[in-house]
Amino acid sequence: MGVKGFVEGGIASIIAGCSTHPLDLIKVRMQLQGETLNKAPAPHTVHNLRPALAFHGGAAASHGNIHVSGPMVRPTSVGPVAVGVKIIQQEGVAALFSGVSATVLRQTLYSTTRMGLYDMLKQKWSDPNTSNMPLSRKIIAGLVAGGIGAAVGNPADVAMVRMQADGRLPLDQRRNYKSVVDAITQMSKSEGVTSLWRGSSLTVNRAMLVTASQLASYDQFKEMILEKGLMKDGLGTHVTASFAAGFVAAVASNPVDVIKTRVMNMKVEPGMAPPYSGAFDCAMKTIKAEGPMALYKGFIPTISRQGPFTIVLFVTLEQVRKMLKDF
Repeated sequence: MGVKGFVEGGIASIIAGCSTHPLDLIKVRMQLQGETLNKAPAPHTVHNLRPALAFHGGAAASHGNIHVSGPMVRPTSVGPVAVGVKIIQQEGVAALFSGVSATVLRQTLYSTTRMGLYDMLKQKWSDPNTSNMPLSRKIIAGLVAGGIGAAVGNPADVAMVRMQADGRLPLDQRRNYKSVVDAITQMSKSEGVTSLWRGSSLTVNRAMLVTASQLASYDQFKEMILEKGLMKDGLGTHVTASFAAGFVAAVASNPVDVIKTRVMNMKVEPGMAPPYSGAFDCAMKTIKAEGPMALYKGFIPTISRQGPFTIVLFVTLEQVRKMLKDF
């Protein structure tokens, strides 16, 4: 039964991850908006300023210095639709699936682990009479499963973020990874094996929040719907409970996700200090330069992605469970 839970969770996660990959890519691009302003060398002088989205082709860069009289104006975030349209115009439709190979590997490592572990703990801690588990135990099971899954899948997560963000960089600064294997290989050679676990503390924290809120809230909402007799155990219940779970997960995880994306995406030049010394430094620089609400950048695509992702995940999971119930 333990192995079966890993297989079921892995299949559902890969299908959900691939089907919502374009939304995840747009979310990453939005979370990186305004990041370049953190690197300004002087309070009132900006060197080689680039727009927040940094799309190439057009008046993408200004050479020389721009002198600003007065405080720096914070950038205005561009919405998800505009970001998506720009990606298609500048990089082509296929760019929406940049890093999809990393998504498959990430779901195989991270989500398979967290879904399988959660299922094992759920079976162990559930009331044998009702088959239900108290909310507190659901949250603990989610925290444990998410943390372990994130530690296992962090290399694929770093590769995915970099591959998704590559198109926003100038042509001469792009990493041009051919696949997730190429990305992991190049990172290991040029930055050391430890670079594969860059931002791992953030990944673990985010995964613990997402898993605890997503899986625990799905089970809780599903049980409430069935206990109150609002709907029968079918597609309607699964969709309703999973969408509610996706919203809870998006609200809980977005700030950590923004910081994780920026730390993983930062480019460390040999002999140069990294843009961020750690997660806390990244958070403080982001808030100082762009305001507290910068931690919720990309929230619309996050919920737009978390909703469909969670629906596809749990609806697929329920169907896979039915198919494999005799095994």
